[in-house]
Amino acid sequence: MEDLTLVAVIAVALFFDFTNGFHDTANAIATSVSTRALSPRNAVLVAAILNFAGAFVSFAVAATIAKGIVDPSAVTLSVILAGLVGAITWNLITWFLGLPSSSSHALIGGVCGSAIAASGLDVINWDGIWEKVVKPGVLSPTIGFAAALVLMFLIVWAIRKRSPTRVNRVFRRAQIVSGSFVAFTHGTNDAQKTMGIMALALVVSGHLDPEFTRPPTWVIVSAALAMALGTYAGGWRIIKTMGTRIVKIDPPQGFAAQTACAGILWTTAHYGFPVSTTQTISGCVMGAGASRRFSAVRWGIAGNIVVAWILTLPAAGLVGAVMEAVTQLPAGDLIVFVLAGAIAAAAFVGRRYETRRLQPKPA
Repeated sequence: MEDLTLVAVIAVALFFDFTNGFHDTANAIATSVSTRALSPRNAVLVAAILNFAGAFVSFAVAATIAKGIVDPSAVTLSVILAGLVGAITWNLITWFLGLPSSSSHALIGGVCGSAIAASGLDVINWDGIWEKVVKPGVLSPTIGFAAALVLMFLIVWAIRKRSPTRVNRVFRRAQIVSGSFVAFTHGTNDAQKTMGIMALALVVSGHLDPEFTRPPTWVIVSAALAMALGTYAGGWRIIKTMGTRIVKIDPPQGFAAQTACAGILWTTAHYGFPVSTTQTISGCVMGAGASRRFSAVRWGIAGNIVVAWILTLPAAGLVGAVMEAVTQLPAGDLIVFVLAGAIAAAAFVGRRYETRRLQPKPA
């Protein structure tokens, strides 16, 4: 029975990774699409390939998720399963609303909520939450805003005597490079989180040494592939929010936002900080957009995004706690797994509806 539960946990973890991919597609490609540096189809394809490649670079974030947030000795497969469903649920809610919230924080919140419901507050490493989740979560968009703003000031000074047409053409090409780097670092950062959860499940079930330094190869490949497939599926509502609704940006601003974001993600991944790529790129887009005037940023939309960020940890945690309670029922793990399947079906139906809605109507 435990082996069946382990299989269910791995399957749901990979589905979460898939939702993370399509939820966070906007992080890498929204600015490139909005400035017409890349077509939507080419942008998604490039992002998917580089998300896959980036997953093989560093495993520090995976170790943080597996060993630095919740006491592994207090975790069961049921706790992990419930936490994953909590994260998936919040991901899909914010996807349908078009809000670029954090899949990373949804995962951490879901697992923490289910662990607290199962064993109490003492199983959470609160210092680890503060040092590796909350502080980096606040600092990454703040630093991103400042870095993109300063970079845009430098770019504006450098191009002050250049033709706008030529400038836009050059920076559209440069965005292909900067957007690709964001996609690569997104894979380095976000795919690691699902690897960490899968590794934790293997540790709990006795299939992996608790002192591991690298997840098994099949875990790395499957997590990278699920992320890439989710990225290719795309999350067009969030892309619209990131690319146009926060602030309308031009190619130099898109380049500045992507470059600042990629630099931050590359740094935090190597220190094992599971930061939100969504929060980081949002801060960078706002900083780049504010370089000409602060009123260019639609602060009302930005405020809605901030609210979603604040709600993510507790909301995903609440769903995770409820799912943990369900696992205590007879055949509870099976019920939660079926609920995960129902959520997957809802995502598929929603995706088809979204695709039809975005297709051009015949004249």
